[in-house]
Amino acid sequence: MTESASVPPGPPPGPRDPADGWVDLPGGRRFWGRNGAAGLLAVTPAGEVLLQHRVGWSHFGGTWGLPGGARHAGEGPVEGAFREAHEETAIDVAALRPRFAALLDLGAWSYTTVVAAVPGALPVAVSDPESTGLEWVPADLVAQRALHPGLEASWPQLRAEAAAPDHVLVVDAANVVGSRPDGWWRDRTGAASRLLAGLAVLDAVGLAVDEPAADGLLPVVRRWPAVVAVLEGEARAAGDVDGVEVVRAERDGDGAVVEQVQRLVADDRATTVVTADRGLGARVEAAGGRLMRPGALLALLDG
Repeated sequence: MTESASVPPGPPPGPRDPADGWVDLPGGRRFWGRNGAAGLLAVTPAGEVLLQHRVGWSHFGGTWGLPGGARHAGEGPVEGAFREAHEETAIDVAALRPRFAALLDLGAWSYTTVVAAVPGALPVAVSDPESTGLEWVPADLVAQRALHPGLEASWPQLRAEAAAPDHVLVVDAANVVGSRPDGWWRDRTGAASRLLAGLAVLDAVGLAVDEPAADGLLPVVRRWPAVVAVLEGEARAAGDVDGVEVVRAERDGDGAVVEQVQRLVADDRATTVVTADRGLGARVEAAGGRLMRPGALLALLDG
């Protein structure tokens, strides 16, 4: 474990952004951030998480929580979580890879926990007056700390989700490209290359999901899945792109998609296949995969 414990002299002089301010809810509850708030749960391959010891004058001062804070106007949860984490810990946000986001939605106020993978216990330093120390804490020891009530309530779920393998999106490229009559048949390789370039964007924006949560759990509202694209025929000539695993089918593309699903499900990876092919869809579901329509994916990429 590493710790930085330079103690700031006292509270800041006042709000630093118009979004800084309290939101009062019925029952006397108060939450910080007029546009809601977001925080970062950074997790190393060894299972260590970055915790922030909150300064005494802050809300729930003296507890351990996640770096984060009020979202600025027009700022997305990931952008807000990363910005706040960098301001408070000086962590290298370029090394963070988002995995999923869980939402606490109270109507007038919300808090998004962005869970991100890091390559190791990155250097951090107290660079904000809102904390007195930072530590990379093994997951097994987190619950032994005096945790912020919000983190204490969500920690069992977040820990389990963070320990699970990444979700995987397998794209039946021929079916997705063929679902839009834009002249793709005149240049199958070029059409596949454009699709791969679009899929690489998912590495940055993630995929909105609608996963119902059990009672007492937070819904996961966005995931950053690993992306596998299966190419067949002339489209196999398309080049590789960063952020996408390209599988070039030696024979039929449907068989290659099913092989990928079987491999991933055997490794306990939650797998979704993008295709409108009914026959392939039945084989995917029989192998333990889920289905997504090409139109839903294309709408996301168009956006």
